[in-house]
This record gives sequence, structure tokens and C-alpha cells, in this order.
Amino acid sequence: MSSATTILGSVQELEKINSHEGQLQQALKSYVGLFPVTNGYLFRYSSLGYLAEGIIVIEDNQLYSASSIRDDIRSIPGIHTAIYERQAKYYTGDEYLSQMGTKYIFTTTAGLVVPISTNNIVVGYIISTTFKNNYRIDTNMLASLTFYGQTLGKALYHSRSIQHSNLLSRREMEVMKMIANGDSTKEMADDLDISELTINQYVKTAIRKLGARNRTQAVAELFRKGILT
Repeated sequence: MSSATTILGSVQELEKINSHEGQLQQALKSYVGLFPVTNGYLFRYSSLGYLAEGIIVIEDNQLYSASSIRDDIRSIPGIHTAIYERQAKYYTGDEYLSQMGTKYIFTTTAGLVVPISTNNIVVGYIISTTFKNNYRIDTNMLASLTFYGQTLGKALYHSRSIQHSNLLSRREMEVMKMIANGDSTKEMADDLDISELTINQYVKTAIRKLGARNRTQAVAELFRKGILT
């Protein structure tokens, strides 16, 4: 089992990589190096519509595009539960069939879901379906995988925030992250202790700076740029 120190050291190496795409590729390579898995499907996720989009997949140490994969995670209970609880989940046998459905049934009957989160917001996840030497994931391993997802999420967010620090103001970024998380204008106003009118002004300014037409397009643009992951 990988220690917390090993996980932290591996994830911190990502911050030395300049491109967002390079960081994601290295994240998957590190993932299969740290844990007893032989494949991994990396997804970005937004609770705005419960939509997940494939980014890349690693299989036998080779990277491929997964951009054709789209999921509404409400239709896949195993993924939905992992995201809701922000904890890695492992399913086998009949439970795997019922929790993951037929879409992720390949040549095995076991599956792992690892949420990637920052500031208690899940921004993506990794799915694995094949394991080294038929390894069975135990409770301690799940705890390490959960920690990996949390550490990875923070590192990716921190890296992108530095690279795009001049695009939006701190408050504009806070508001856009909350929109991506599905918060209403009233909820944002309550959480940030400012008026709904002020919230709407931040949203309008952010939309303009991003060259978008509305909130949904602005959030999509933030994901496209890698500012939100």
C-alpha cells in the first residue's frame, strides 16, 4: 500500500509540468504506478447536470483518448455513491453488476471508482476495471485511494489557479466554482454573505471575461481551459 508521503511526493511532481494535458497524463501514470491497477479511465465531472466526460484512459501503460465517453452519473449508482460520499469505492461480483451496469462490464467483474476532489467538490474521477495479480482492494487501500483523489484534486486546482490567476478575480472564481457545483444565486449569497445583486454582478463580469453567453457556457469554458478540473 502506498504511504501518504509517497502519494504526496508523486502528486507534487505534477506541479513541475507546464501543460494541463501533461499533468493529467502523468497523474494517470502515477496512479497505476502507486496502486495495484492496470488500467484507469479519467473523467472530468460537473454537478451542473451530473455530467461526466472522458478525458484519457491508460491501459497496459499506453495512453488513449476517452473523449467519446459521456455519462449522466445518476444512471450509474456506483459512481454516484462514490461522488456523493467523496470516497473511493470498490465493487465485485453481483454488486459490481448492479452498481456499475453493463457499460463498464469488460472482461472482469470488479470495478474501482476514485473521486478527484478539491474543497469538498468532486471535479472528476478515475475508474479501474483490471488489477495486478487479481489483487482485491481492501479497506486500507480504499483509504489511500481516497487520499490520492483528494491530493490530486488540490494539486491540479492549485496549479491551474496560479496559471490563470489574472483571468478572473478571486471572488469571481469563487462564484463560478459554486455555480459549477450547482449552487443557486441565493445559496451563493448566503454562503459568501453578500447580496444576490452582487452575486449576479460577479457572474456577469466573469461571463464577459470568458467570452461566454451565459452561466453554463462560462462554466464549460472554465473546464475547457483547465481552470476548473
